Amino acid sequence: MFSITSVINKSRVSQPYQLLLAGLVLLYLSMLALTANASAQITFTRVWAGPEYTRVTLESNLPIKYTLSLQSSPDQVILDLENIGINPSLGSLPTKIDPKDPLIKKANIAYLSSNGVRLTLALKSKAVPRAFVLDPMGKFGYRLVLDIFPPDRAANASEKHDDPLMALVKVSEQKMATKAKNANKPEMTLASLNPKPEKQKTIIVAIDAGHGGKDPGAIGPKGSQEKDITLSIAKKLKAKIDKEPGMHAVLTRTGDYFLPLAVRRTKARSANADLFISVHADAVPRNDARGSSVYALSENGATSTTANWLAQKENESDRIGGIKLNTKDHYLRKTLIDLSINATINDSIKLAGTVLSAISNVNHLHKRQVEQAGFAVLKSPDIPSILVETAFISNPSEEEKLKSKNYQDRMATAIVSGIKRYFTNTRSIPVRTELAKAN
Repeated sequence: MFSITSVINKSRVSQPYQLLLAGLVLLYLSMLALTANASAQITFTRVWAGPEYTRVTLESNLPIKYTLSLQSSPDQVILDLENIGINPSLGSLPTKIDPKDPLIKKANIAYLSSNGVRLTLALKSKAVPRAFVLDPMGKFGYRLVLDIFPPDRAANASEKHDDPLMALVKVSEQKMATKAKNANKPEMTLASLNPKPEKQKTIIVAIDAGHGGKDPGAIGPKGSQEKDITLSIAKKLKAKIDKEPGMHAVLTRTGDYFLPLAVRRTKARSANADLFISVHADAVPRNDARGSSVYALSENGATSTTANWLAQKENESDRIGGIKLNTKDHYLRKTLIDLSINATINDSIKLAGTVLSAISNVNHLHKRQVEQAGFAVLKSPDIPSILVETAFISNPSEEEKLKSKNYQDRMATAIVSGIKRYFTNTRSIPVRTELAKAN
């Protein structure tokens, strides 16, 4: 039988040191035993329902061991939690289920055993659950996240909302394979060099209204919420783009609900968008800051203190929903280089420049040049993407502007003008079009 004492006695250290070593080993084993027997405590629960899926988040001081199952007749999602007790935080979860939730009818919590709890979610219809655990981040502890999807959206659930890089790798491999396959083919004939002209492609613009739902965004001195203003401008922008020949717009959100930043990018990709425009009306600590700005993605940091501050603030939005943004940053950087991300960033800067010039006729510019920062919502490596700060809601006078329907309409008109000028100057569809064809 294994004996700690025998191992230590066989060591070549003197007896006093053997006693000290034995004491340290026993202390270490005692700490392991205490940790193993420690009960995790639920410190907070969050529930939000959107049109894409419903998310339940259990925050705790220690990692939670769980078993997830799905039952029918009646349809239920069952989450068994090990080594957990029912406390006020966990007990309040059933009261957070919205009667308007499209998937969950009600929640019930009961003791499964002396050291376990069962969370039962009664469903309104068939659904597919997914669960995962997130490590502590910032002010958040460990989080057990349960996502419930309608069956028709479950296939996308395994993609964890956004992984455009793998899609791009696939595209590149397909192009290389096609090139190799065609290498030994005979040269093209004169007839093949004059194919019939293809029908002009419709330019698709994805419009992202910043924030939404439980994430109100910035709040003005008189209580105006950024999420409401951005949605109003986004809807006006869509209506104007849809009236332009050869152009069509899609909204990432159409109502007041929360969307993780990765989901916003995924929606743009699903729509085969050629451009991505994120609309914001942010705030900074100084309430005298004023003017409009346009941002593009930066791989290597922000171009100003304000740009860096705003990027960090906007990227916090995903923490509200329990999303970990930086998991793949090391892989992202390597792949972006391999796929010539600079081309997309350059397109983004060109687009930002024409939009910035156009909105200068509507409002004072906070900075007269395009700024760059690491906004997570702009990290689509194959879609030229910009973020438009329509004005500072933290400035009392600009808050009044942002609430004005006339100002919103003029801002939307200017953004459309900038988009059209971008295509006139470049005389081409952005890189996303070619990638979409390869897919």
